[in-house]
Order: sequence, then C-alpha cells, then structure tokens
Amino acid sequence: MFQLSKKLLPGASLLLVMGCSPQPSAPVPAADTVVNNVNVITWQNQQATLFEDANIAVQDGRIVAVSSTLDATMIGESTQVIDGNDGYALAGFTEMHGHVPAAVNFADMPASYANDMLFLYVANGVTTVRGMLGYTNQLQLKDDIAAGKRVGPTLFLAGPSFNDATVESPEQAAARVQEHVAAGWDLLKIHPGLQLEEYRAVAAAARNAGIDFAGHVPVDVGISVAMEEGQRTIDHLDGYLRYVDAIDRPITPSELDTLVELTLQHNMAVVPTQALWATLIGAGDAESLASYPELALVPEKVRQGWLGYYPSRGSSYFNVEHAAVQQDNRRKLLNALYDAGAKIIFGTDAPQLFSVPGYSIHHEIRYMQAAGMPLEAIYYSATVAAGNYFSSYENAPKLGHIATGYQADFMLLAENPLASAAALKQPQGIMVRGQWFDRTTLDARIADIRERYRSR
Repeated sequence: MFQLSKKLLPGASLLLVMGCSPQPSAPVPAADTVVNNVNVITWQNQQATLFEDANIAVQDGRIVAVSSTLDATMIGESTQVIDGNDGYALAGFTEMHGHVPAAVNFADMPASYANDMLFLYVANGVTTVRGMLGYTNQLQLKDDIAAGKRVGPTLFLAGPSFNDATVESPEQAAARVQEHVAAGWDLLKIHPGLQLEEYRAVAAAARNAGIDFAGHVPVDVGISVAMEEGQRTIDHLDGYLRYVDAIDRPITPSELDTLVELTLQHNMAVVPTQALWATLIGAGDAESLASYPELALVPEKVRQGWLGYYPSRGSSYFNVEHAAVQQDNRRKLLNALYDAGAKIIFGTDAPQLFSVPGYSIHHEIRYMQAAGMPLEAIYYSATVAAGNYFSSYENAPKLGHIATGYQADFMLLAENPLASAAALKQPQGIMVRGQWFDRTTLDARIADIRERYRSR
C-alpha cells in the first residue's frame, strides 16, 4: 500500500528515498526548468511513496535534482520556474503496445495525422511508446522527436511484422531479422500466422543479433514454446486461453494455476491490453464506445471505421456467443498473474478501435482495476516496470522514475492519483524530455486537432 505522507527533512536528498547514500558532487549549473512546491510520487521496490513539498530541477532534458531544497545556483536568470501549487508529479506513462503512424502521407490521411496522434499521447502523460508495427519512414519520426523537430513521446519501434504474409521459410525469416537489425528497428513484431520452424528461426536469429522479439503468439507455436524461445513480452495475453482450451467456457482454478506457473517459470512479461481486447472480441458496449468524447480527435475516416465495427462484426476475433465468458476468463487470468507477482507492463494498443492515443489509458486503468489490480500496481506497470524493460536497450535513457539522472518525463496533477485515477484526466502540465506544456497550451493544441477532424 502507498504511504500518504513521506516528507524528507530539510536538505535531505532523494537518494535517501531511493535507498542510496548521497555522494559529494560538483556544483550543478543553473537548471533549464524548476518545478517547485510539488509532491513527487517515488518508488521503493513496488511501493509508492510521496516525497512532499519537493523541487524538481531539469537540465538538458534530464532531471538533475529532486529535493526539499535547491542550491541557489540552480536557478539562473533564464530558468523557467513552475509553481506546482502543491500538486502531484507522476512519472510519464509508457504505452507498451502502440501503433505509431507512418512519417509520410498514407491512406488519404491528413498530412498532420502523425503529428496529431503523437501529440495526443503527450497531452495525456504518455511520454514513451513502444511502437508495435513499423511503416515506411517511421524511423524518421523517432529521429525527428529526438532532434526536437516534432513533439512526441520517446519511441522504440518494431519494424513491419513477421507473419504468414511476410515470411515464406525459416531461411527467409532469419534473413529478414538481419534486414530489420540493419535498418535500425529496435525490436521485431510477431504476428499470427508463423509456422513453428519459421518462428524458431526468427527467435534464433534475434538472439544471435541481440534484438527483442515480442507481440502475438502464433497458433502453431503456443505460449510454452514462445516463452522457451525467449519472446520478450506476450501482448494481449495472446495464446494463454488457447493453451488451456478456455476460449468458449469458464476457465478453472487449476488451469489458471498452470498458466501462472508457466509465466513465473520463464519470468515472462505480459502486456494485457484488456480494454482493446474486450472491444475486439465483442465484449464491449457499442453505445458506450461510440459516446467516447475523444473520438472527435481522430480523422472522420478512422472514426467511421470504428463506429462500424460492431454492426459489421468487423474481424475474425469478434465472437458474440462467447465474448462475455472469454473476457471474464481474461479478467481472472490478469488477476491471477497479478496476485502471483508476474511481470505486467501497461499497454492499450492505441490508436486502434476506440483507443485514441493517450485517452486510452483511462479505459485500460478501469479494466485493470476490474481485474483486481490497485492503482499503485497499475501506475507501477506503466512507469517503473516499463523503465526496467527498456533498461536493457543500448543507449536508452533512464525511464520510469522522477529521480536524478532520469529523463525528464512526468505529469503534474492537481489531485493525488493514488487516491483516484480521475486525477490523470486533466493534467496541469506535462513535461516530456524536459519540454514543458502547461494546461493552456495543451488545451489549445487539442482544440486545433478537434477542429481539424470535425465532421463536415
């Protein structure tokens, strides 16, 4: 459980909060930005703690100090000082299963589409996205964001997926891995359709190249083999219910035990995407989905496609007869995985089917709570757990904490998010890689996007 009060003595360092001993250091140059009078949510293992009445100093996109007092030299003439108004600072969320648009115009989408979707992530406190389907020139988005040419979350990108349409043999699969590595993709995306030997060839080549592979679990492979081969995450809990043949009937306690034991045995991480999957299989409420106000923030073509999904039963996953029992099985499975201490990392699959970038986090939080996960655990999955995942990536910034040395990614909230997830819905400001967006700026940009995609 989180502690509602954890205040440091005057002059104490966040290093003490993190369980480390402070070390002498050279004077720090004046900060670019200082957020003062703020209550910072920090972590001791998986326990959230409030560091009250703190200051956060940021220099060159990194946090250089989090403390109850700041050296006077850290505030210079050009330092931007932001009054936190006794609000709460929570590390930026990671979207572990995002669908980042292409950097070029495509499918009659407006030229602004990529920039708009990237901004919507940021406006809702999503400061890192693991993109799970590569497109032409998509890596340009990552470079542009890193160079400050576009506003968006830090991107880690999978290339075009490995599936039955892109892979024809084990040999070709292994060669394709090398092509993705040479192109600069951060990981490989697994989609349904791969045959077992093709999948094993991808896995072997990925291990040799030192690149992650993640995503779905092809039917011919199964979760046991996927875990044995070292798939880094299983997204959508894909293949779990199929493994115990519990797609169309209630799952049993012993079957849940089997799935949990297998997950723990292989130290497997899962990205549940509960809200999106409920929608996809037909377990959502079509009227409620259609009433989401954020649908006004996507192009008309996208919006109409989503609104037509339920009337047309628009995919092979749609299953009216068994959707309710399948979703209840997924809820029980996530609860069992959480209770057992399995690795859970936050993801929503936005922008996909009623999942608007950034706004989708609120629906996913609701579904994760319904599966028995407390807010503290959900926030951990979206911050620290994701940061731990990316810590193995070469040259990746330190993510997931508001602490010295970490990338300056956080949201400023008026109310305590540990008391209610509603606190996340209207951030007072967002900092992404040291760039600050106040509420007025966020509202103006969102209004522009809404007007651009207004039904004509």
